[in-house]
Amino acid sequence: MCGIVGYVGPGNTVDVLLAGLRRLEYRGYDSAGVAVVSDDGSLGVRKRAGKLDNLIASLDDAPLAAGATGIGHTRWATHGGPTDTNAHPHLGDDGKLAVIHNGIIENFAQLKQQLTDEGFTFVSETDTEVAAVLLGREYRRTGDLFEAFVATVAQLEGAFTLLAVHQDQPGTVIGARRNSPLVIGRGTGENFLASDVAAFVEHTTHAYSIGQDQIAVITAESITVTDFTGNPVEPEPFEVEWDASAAEKGGWKSFMAKEIAEEPTAVANTLLGRISDGQVVLDGLDAIDDDVLAKISRIIVVACGTASYAGQTAAYAIQRWTNVPVSIELSHEFRYRDPVLDDSVLVIAISQSGETMDTLMAIRWAREQGARVLAICNTQGATIARESDGVVYTYAGPEVAVASTKAFVAQVAALYLFGLHLARVRGTLGADEIAGVTAELTGLEAAVQEAVEASASIPNLAHWMADTRSVLFLGRNVAYPIALEGALKLKELAYIHAEGFAAGELKHGPIALIEPGLPVFVVVPSPREAPLLHAKVISNIQEIRARGARVLVVAEKGDTAVLPFADEVISLPLVSPLMQPFVAVVPLQVFAMELAEAKGLDVDQPRNLAKSVTVE
Repeated sequence: MCGIVGYVGPGNTVDVLLAGLRRLEYRGYDSAGVAVVSDDGSLGVRKRAGKLDNLIASLDDAPLAAGATGIGHTRWATHGGPTDTNAHPHLGDDGKLAVIHNGIIENFAQLKQQLTDEGFTFVSETDTEVAAVLLGREYRRTGDLFEAFVATVAQLEGAFTLLAVHQDQPGTVIGARRNSPLVIGRGTGENFLASDVAAFVEHTTHAYSIGQDQIAVITAESITVTDFTGNPVEPEPFEVEWDASAAEKGGWKSFMAKEIAEEPTAVANTLLGRISDGQVVLDGLDAIDDDVLAKISRIIVVACGTASYAGQTAAYAIQRWTNVPVSIELSHEFRYRDPVLDDSVLVIAISQSGETMDTLMAIRWAREQGARVLAICNTQGATIARESDGVVYTYAGPEVAVASTKAFVAQVAALYLFGLHLARVRGTLGADEIAGVTAELTGLEAAVQEAVEASASIPNLAHWMADTRSVLFLGRNVAYPIALEGALKLKELAYIHAEGFAAGELKHGPIALIEPGLPVFVVVPSPREAPLLHAKVISNIQEIRARGARVLVVAEKGDTAVLPFADEVISLPLVSPLMQPFVAVVPLQVFAMELAEAKGLDVDQPRNLAKSVTVE
């Protein structure tokens, strides 16, 4: 959600902060602001509702005084509407102290009443201002920003990342995290704090993870990390494995267009170095060793949105290869229905950012019940990866567009790798069988590339459908979650009604939605590999067509049986059924993007959405 960056160093602080915020725009926001401790010892603050350009324009009109210390923020409203007043930073200690915040302070109302009773006043509707005023009170009492931070975080409940600067302590930025992301960037003569490495990767790829309930203090030359009681902690270092250019458009019309084009590489990079002599080689499993995997009785996948559909897609393969039951749970529902867990259950948590709060809370609860947790994550140093028993990283590179595309195929690829690893451990697939599947996996880069190139005709299709109010998606077996994902993309990007169904479910109720002219996408199984399912889906198409719907078929090349019943055919490369999701999802992603663009919508930053949901 909110984007956070802090900087201490010799650079132009405002420029560094604005560049960092620009790289965090993908997270979604509705206001932005910066605070700089100037060289003359004063605190300058500027904040504006709306896009970052509004803030930049105000700084161009009236620049802040130069200084070597600053914090910047992009806000996604939780308490109070998107106004200049509610934008961050918020002030404490009579305007000498500035605070920015990501998350929700759950006991803000009680704290606000307490501070009001003590004579403090408030100008915003936010919980963040409560933290700023509280920190200012503690600073007056202690005279030290670190001691004030320790005292303040002890009084806060909820999920938060806080960053603060004080004009009496120039050259210092201090931050704290609980259930919300924060990382350190280590430069040469300069250091950074941020909610995401994207904010500082232009300057350094050397980073440190900050753990749960920890405080970080940075100066230009030093980094100090403690727990919430002030005891020293050794932060975990890591290297960011991409550079700033990876998070730039590079001439593409949108980040989403760029990221769809990068899907073949995202799959290839996720497989790279993990297949040797036809067998799967995974590191990072740590506490989930072969002895643990041999005793696994069932697998539960927890995820939200697109990540849950990646899990649902991979479940077909994992269950088939391992004979282990696999179920899919939405993270935000998982712990509230009291699932039965013990040490024989493996929970697989999928999150592109590794900071999805619903999923983080789900894995914490699962571990408390004794289950082992494996993370599938795209972000090094992320909380979910650190708090799991093992992790399989995807290597999709930064995904800037809010609606996920390349992360989806990378997640499925990572899950397939783990499924084959588990099959080897449990002896349910022989070496030759595994080698056959890995050969198919290594061929996916070319197949996905073909699917991307074959989608060039979709813009015309999308443009004549620009006035469409509703679209249905049908799939069967492993294509069912692809139908769900196609519908989700259309909802996210084009703001129209879209639903995905299992094709066999059509006659059990949803067929009542079919009416003349209604567009229905149907992902058709291979007639070569799944003739029985193919025949059943063809029957579904005939039922739809008989009621006047417009049928848009996604089928493999050479499938002539669909031609008499399709209004449009989108052809897919020839792959095996379990590999079809990698290529079938591409045209559905492209269609959603193109339809949104035909409607004049922002495909990279859809309304009301944030890239990383860091509150429950």
